[in-house]
Amino acid sequence: MEINQQCVVGLTWIMKDTVGEVLDVLDDPVEFLVGGDDLFDTVEAALQGHEAGAKLDLHLEPEQAFGDYDENLVFLDSRELFPADVEEGMTFEGHGLPAGCSPDAPKDALYTVTEIYPEHVVLDGNHPLAGIALRLSLKVESVREATEQEIGDGTAGTGFFRIHPTVADPENAFDHLSSDEDDPEDPSQPTFH
Repeated sequence: MEINQQCVVGLTWIMKDTVGEVLDVLDDPVEFLVGGDDLFDTVEAALQGHEAGAKLDLHLEPEQAFGDYDENLVFLDSRELFPADVEEGMTFEGHGLPAGCSPDAPKDALYTVTEIYPEHVVLDGNHPLAGIALRLSLKVESVREATEQEIGDGTAGTGFFRIHPTVADPENAFDHLSSDEDDPEDPSQPTFH
């Protein structure tokens, strides 16, 4: 079956930055809905017409991937507003930020604690890969028809690097970028999808 709009593809990949540093390796196929919200437009366009077994090497500029880094999404907030056990790498949904945090912080963003000082906490609403050009070596492992449920939901259940709030381990921030099998109850596993 050829890849077209409204089908589901099983992909594996190796993602690198432009200097060749490996950011993520997906060895086990993960399914994505083509024609929904799961993949970047550039990736979807490149996949069109290919079949299982196809290998593609893509170069994605920041604006084709996670966007440019936006300094306006970085906020300094009082340390006393946060729980005593706040750690670098923890994430907070914008609408769930402690009362008293920056009123200019968009409520629809996800903020990562990037630095902690005695008097303040630095929150960054950018995706961890914002501002980074990516090299993505994809392999199409499978192609199938999308179900009505998947089409209606606009997803096969896995978005391309959507971030879900959890406690992140900054030492291993990219170890689980694409794993859909992270245990949401295990705070040591960040879930970047």
